[in-house]
Amino acid sequence: MATPTHASGIVLDRHQAVRWRESWAHVMGRFVPHLASLEETLCRATEAVRGRAPGRVLDLGGGPGLLAERMARRWTDAAVTLMDIDPVLLALARSALRGEVRALEGDLSVPDWVDRAGGGYDLVTVVMTLHYLPAPQVRAFYDDARRCLAAGGLLFVADLMPDEGLPSLMGALNPAPDEAAAEVAWAQWWNGIGKMDSLRPLLAQRAAIFESRLPIGFTAPASWHATAAREAGFGEAGVLWRCGRHAALAAVA
Repeated sequence: MATPTHASGIVLDRHQAVRWRESWAHVMGRFVPHLASLEETLCRATEAVRGRAPGRVLDLGGGPGLLAERMARRWTDAAVTLMDIDPVLLALARSALRGEVRALEGDLSVPDWVDRAGGGYDLVTVVMTLHYLPAPQVRAFYDDARRCLAAGGLLFVADLMPDEGLPSLMGALNPAPDEAAAEVAWAQWWNGIGKMDSLRPLLAQRAAIFESRLPIGFTAPASWHATAAREAGFGEAGVLWRCGRHAALAAVA
């Protein structure tokens, strides 16, 4: 019999939470091509720059905690924190991870998330999250992220970041071949989890949070993000990984 776990005042079945997180991984794999390659690149780069594993890691907009979990298991001595605004995804993370990762609520559109997360991080990751914010808030985010990092710390931002030097190629890749299927899978996932009676209070909270938040879909070239990072005080910033229109920016505090 599954052991129920307490998360945000809601009792969730841990094994059921694990299954929903696994299906979430399949959905995200449709949105981000070669996601495993992206994650391995950012982990190896962090180890190479530091010469050792990071001690403090923060995954922003990390949803149900899949990346945070993999980083915690790779770097067993690291203190890994996950932050997200979505109460449903945070409940899944807390239920499945059982304390392996600290899970916090936080809204990246307002600067107080920095106070909630704390500082002194060696690594901050943000995967497929910044496109939810408008351009001014993305610029502000780079300032906020800089304050979270220890000297020499690394920021990795992965999102849609077309290469402005290849406009015809970037146009040919838009939309991506699997984009329509990914949108369908996303809708089916939320439709399915919306039928869970145990999550009804959190689903209502989620609806209230996103009711006034219109989808932004902000997309800027990688050079825009690199400039925003440098203007925020990062000493170095540039593309570390790319797959089509998706790219990962690395910035050194």
